Amino acid sequence: MNRRGILAAAGVGLLAAPAVHAQGAWPNRTIRLVAPYAPGGSVDAMARITAQKLQERLGQNVVVENRSGASGTVGGRYVAQSTPDGYTFCFSASVQTLARLVLRDPGYDPMVDLAPVARVGQGPLLLIMAPGRPQTTLQEVVAAIRANPRDWTFATSSLGAAGHLATVEFIRQLGVEVPIATYRGTGPALPDLFADRVQLIFDPMLATLPPVRANRAKPVAITSARRSPAAPDVPTTAEGGMPSVDLQSWWAIWGPRGVPAEITERIQRELSTAMLEPDVAQRTVTLGIEPLFQGGQELVNFIQADFNRTQELLRIANFQPE
Repeated sequence: MNRRGILAAAGVGLLAAPAVHAQGAWPNRTIRLVAPYAPGGSVDAMARITAQKLQERLGQNVVVENRSGASGTVGGRYVAQSTPDGYTFCFSASVQTLARLVLRDPGYDPMVDLAPVARVGQGPLLLIMAPGRPQTTLQEVVAAIRANPRDWTFATSSLGAAGHLATVEFIRQLGVEVPIATYRGTGPALPDLFADRVQLIFDPMLATLPPVRANRAKPVAITSARRSPAAPDVPTTAEGGMPSVDLQSWWAIWGPRGVPAEITERIQRELSTAMLEPDVAQRTVTLGIEPLFQGGQELVNFIQADFNRTQELLRIANFQPE
């Protein structure tokens, strides 16, 4: 990305500022966080936690609007095409930056058309399995898939999501072909997993741990080098013999390119302390998510490095955009 692209991605939109000033002090009406996935998944849950904290700090309504479809590009493209006045933002996971890597024609380039504002959380993935399957360990699952790959289907919440990338690497390690069914978020995928229409899904623990605790799914492994305090009895993929399946998801806010710098900086200032308040940790840590804050050039650099790593992973796996 050249310098001009980096500045745009950082949210430097000084030319748009006078139009916002003419409309009065920001914010003077409802702010929308567009979640590009269906309710019931980690993006929707983290969006609502973040919206609540912003509403408390800004003294203005902040609502979450779900616009799912096309692996997150429907909602992302909607935000990219919105007026950059500080009232419409995209809240999504790491997948949001990867549209042009996983889709032939996403209709926009989130690395150029969206400006990162703040990263607010990260966490490992949990591989869960349909409850009726007899296997209990990662090694048993691997052996069963290799013996009869046609009897297994992975679900994924979205092409390019951290769970999809973990699935791609897992299948590469298996050395056999296993189908992947793509959904409009984790929420729609889980009922099919419960009914054994799909058998496995990697997804953030915020979405996958509740059905495990309710005995509606079986835990298999966590994509981390260390066990999670949220599920200390669940082994890691490294313990199961697949150390390369070590991926985390992360969650962030983006705006359309050109949001005035003072608005971006205000949001960053509020979230830099709000996301670290004890009540946020109480809601997220038990579900395997670490709340955090990252903004500015540090965030731009992080996203670019993450994009580069993912691009290399997909190249090694010979993944072809769909």
